[in-house]
Amino acid sequence: MPRFRSAKAQAEHAVSRKVSLGQGRHDHQGDGRIHSVGTARGYEQALKGFAEYLQTRHLGDLGCVTVKEAQQYLADRAAIVAQKTLDLDRQAIQMHLAIQLEVVKSEKVTIISTRSYTTAQVERIASAQTERNSLATQIAYTAGLRAHELLTLRPAGERQASTHREWSGDRFSGRSGERYTVEGKGGLVREVLLSKDLSTRLEATRLAEPRQVTDRGVIYTQRYDINGGRVWSQSFSAASKRELGFSNGAHGLRHSYAQERMQELQHSGMRYDEAKRTVAQEVGHFDKETTEAYLR
Repeated sequence: MPRFRSAKAQAEHAVSRKVSLGQGRHDHQGDGRIHSVGTARGYEQALKGFAEYLQTRHLGDLGCVTVKEAQQYLADRAAIVAQKTLDLDRQAIQMHLAIQLEVVKSEKVTIISTRSYTTAQVERIASAQTERNSLATQIAYTAGLRAHELLTLRPAGERQASTHREWSGDRFSGRSGERYTVEGKGGLVREVLLSKDLSTRLEATRLAEPRQVTDRGVIYTQRYDINGGRVWSQSFSAASKRELGFSNGAHGLRHSYAQERMQELQHSGMRYDEAKRTVAQEVGHFDKETTEAYLR
């Protein structure tokens, strides 16, 4: 690795050697490459911090770091950052060194509080937004979408869900409406369900021709004239603060969706573990721990 003076330049170079954009993460798991702009951005920031740590201790740079130094850095970080940040640091360094590092547990206590919104709160927020943002809010709440997924909406008949996953037949049980697909993290395409009313309103915004939109450095092909991504997310947070006096962020709508669906499925007689597995697929997760976070 070339020797760079700044920690930022070191991190940028390290990440650039591992980036393979345009290839879905779920189709290339375990290849040691970075397949999304978001992951590249996170790893770059994590490695920048590691490079600064090495520099302040006169330990060299990222090009000559040892496993011992990496583990000591993680041990030091465990006292000051939460587990999620610590895990990101470890994953970034693992990618750079192409080895597995020992998992380190954070010593920082994380205060867990719900990020979900009630139906009444969502209605108040949506009523305080422009039409394009309001419709996006109602769709995200009804289908449990991420901000950028709003930009990828397509009728299910136009695009197939990812075939490398085994999808449960219990998805959307107890609900009716029209199925669409969205593209989530790592290129995973999943089906989502909209009520007939929301589907009708969405179709009324159908663009004559698809258009290219850029959100957080990623280009999406959009087929409906609604907002999504950062533009919508910022509108949501601003409206939430105006109407409710606080904001849990647009991502809080996914928490609402997961919690409401768990209640619906369990009320219908489904066992907890099965209900959680079903909800995980509906929100685009196959990780029990990640899904559990939405249920708090």
